[in-house]
Amino acid sequence: MSAAAPAPVPLPQDPAEVARAWGPSARDRARRAFEWMALSRALDARMQALQRQGRIGFYGAAMGHEAINVAAGLLSSREDWIFPGLREQLVALVRGHALGTYVQHLFATARDPARGRQMPCHPTAAEVHYVSMSSVIGTQISQAVGAARAMRARRVPAVALAFFGDGATSSNDFHAGLNFAGVDRLPVVFLCANNQWAISMPVERQSAAPTLASKAGAYGFDGKRIDGTDLFRVWQAIGGALDLARSGGGPTLLELRVFRMTAHSSSDDPTRYQPTDWNERARAHDPVRRYSEWLDRHGWLPLAAQAEVEATADRTVRAAIEEAEATPPPAPATLLEDVFAAPLSDPYAGGTP
Repeated sequence: MSAAAPAPVPLPQDPAEVARAWGPSARDRARRAFEWMALSRALDARMQALQRQGRIGFYGAAMGHEAINVAAGLLSSREDWIFPGLREQLVALVRGHALGTYVQHLFATARDPARGRQMPCHPTAAEVHYVSMSSVIGTQISQAVGAARAMRARRVPAVALAFFGDGATSSNDFHAGLNFAGVDRLPVVFLCANNQWAISMPVERQSAAPTLASKAGAYGFDGKRIDGTDLFRVWQAIGGALDLARSGGGPTLLELRVFRMTAHSSSDDPTRYQPTDWNERARAHDPVRRYSEWLDRHGWLPLAAQAEVEATADRTVRAAIEEAEATPPPAPATLLEDVFAAPLSDPYAGGTP
């Protein structure tokens, strides 16, 4: 029998302070944020189970990262571009990418926008300015900087948001991207979700810097370390960085410290390298449980109402899965579609050679 989950570390914010910061629609915004968190949890739970059953090939859960993804999705503008790392699919959904389309991608069906050619959890969502990740560590950092430079040249009032983990701060692209962004004062927000593990490598073995945020100083701009499990602090930090970038103030590096609550991916066994008390510490800093406790404690969304939200999220995810599993795989004839600018003639049109 598993041990009872430890009580979540309480969020310290006063509700009057939150109401002032979030404006007249603060309670509606608070509920919306919880709805997205609940959807993310329902999606992770179902997909991890389906991967273990062999019904999808791969899955990288985002448990522990929800406060970052919800805040970034709700605060970014339609014109902004998202360059994800691995666990930011919720950002695309919050920005308007259809859940059904994302689940079709996870099953690599005929309705997958990538037509089954991309790994699961690597969606393409151009309609919400969400760039498909490559799984090559750190490349999205330079890509985001290039997009920011292009947007400035075209006089597009938008910001590029580059997401990456602590492991990517050891990559060449981290140095090149932050250096270019600092020199040219580009409208980029660098969001380092430091979940303290680059797969099995603990963060303290990657860098001797006191914090990852302090690395920004070498490139001429500010870095801030934030509790990434506190939605309110994350909201304030991302909102401030976006405002600075939009006003011409240049880039910001945000180190958002979280606790990885699952294996790195469905291909990983963290019991081989994490301390025995890691899960207990992680659960105490679960951003969803911390936010849930705050909402209930201050009467903004009681536990009974939260349960209804969670049930709705579970039904929504199950319906999307049912539809995806009833959808056929891509037809072999589509293999070369969307690959070449001009359609190729069928080499087998006259029969098999």
